[in-house]
Amino acid sequence: MAYFFRDPQRTVPNENNIVVSAADGKVTRVEERENGKFVSVFLSPLDVHINRAPIAGKVTRVELFQGRKAPATSNEASQTNERNAITIEGEKMTVVCTQIVGILARRIVCRTKPGDNLQIGEKYGLIKFGSRTDLLMPKNVEIAVKVGDKVVGGETIIARCVEYNLSQNYSDLNSAAELPTAN
Repeated sequence: MAYFFRDPQRTVPNENNIVVSAADGKVTRVEERENGKFVSVFLSPLDVHINRAPIAGKVTRVELFQGRKAPATSNEASQTNERNAITIEGEKMTVVCTQIVGILARRIVCRTKPGDNLQIGEKYGLIKFGSRTDLLMPKNVEIAVKVGDKVVGGETIIARCVEYNLSQNYSDLNSAAELPTAN
């Protein structure tokens, strides 16, 4: 049990305009959507389950959606499983990070609230016993990972911002609350 709750030290890359992985695990989906770019990371029971801020910024929204506890590997889990969506508005982009429970994961822990300021790579919560973390980013990021890649929370660069337009990024992601709709 202690192995599952381990919390290793992480070194955040010293680069500007990046998005780091919010969790340890394996990239299972990379998609371009109407409202932004999407990356999904599956956390096996052997991965570290601490969640970390993918960008530095202010938490503008935290929404818990009740739902099923079906396998987190399914594409439908983003819409049907219990999940917690956190919107972080950074200097150059806004990102929505969603913690999703799976068949074994029974509890989401989120230690942040609207108004909090997070540093990139800062711990904000965890998902107990296997799960998934989704990232919805603006259209103007260049994805740096592919399906099958192993990522490390707070260290692996998921994407880089290629142009600056905060108002457009926020507009695109403002509909992100629609992504994890309650069913």
